[in-house]
Amino acid sequence: MSAGSLVLVSASPRRAALLAQIGIVPAVVLRPSVDEAPRRGEKPRALAVRLAHAKLATATTDRCFVLAADTVVAAGRRILPKTEDRAAAHAALLLLSGRRHRVITSVVLAAPDGRLAERVCETLVAFARLPGREIEAYLDSGEWCGKAGSYAIQGRAAMFVRFLSGSYSNVVGLPLYETSQLLRGFGWKLP
Repeated sequence: MSAGSLVLVSASPRRAALLAQIGIVPAVVLRPSVDEAPRRGEKPRALAVRLAHAKLATATTDRCFVLAADTVVAAGRRILPKTEDRAAAHAALLLLSGRRHRVITSVVLAAPDGRLAERVCETLVAFARLPGREIEAYLDSGEWCGKAGSYAIQGRAAMFVRFLSGSYSNVVGLPLYETSQLLRGFGWKLP
C-alpha cells in the first residue's frame, strides 16, 4: 500500500459506494470485529462516537489515512440496533411509524502523521404512518436485514420518508460533506 492511501474500516458496502460517488476509492477496506451493543445507559451519540473510535483502533496500518464510521438510529433515547430477524424489524418499523427519529454518524479520520479528527453528523427523519400491509410488504423485501433502524432510505423505504432535515448521505451510512471536510483538513487531494 502506498503512502497516503486511504484505508476504510467498515463492514458496510454502502460506505465504500458513497466514497466512490465522490471519487474516492479506498486502497483497502477492513472489516472490523467490534461489539456494537450499547452500554447500560449509553446515549445514541456517545455510542456512535465510541464505536467509530473502536473500529478505527482495529486498523494497524502505517503511512495511510484511516477512516472509520458508525451510524446509530435513535427514536428519542431508544437506540434501534441493526436488525437480524423479522420480528425485531417489525417492532422497529412500528416504533418509527408516524414519528421522527435521528440518524447519528460519527466519522473518525487518522492521518499518516498520527493526527486524529472526528465529526458527528445528525439527521432528523420523519416517517409517515405505515399501514400494516406496507410494513409487511417491506419486510417481505428483506431490505431491512442488517440495517440500523430496519430500513434503507436509498431503497424501498424512501417512500416512508415524509421529512428529512440534514444529510441524506448520512442516513445512507456516511455523511459525505463532513467526511470530505475531514480529508481536506488533513491535506487529502479530492478528485
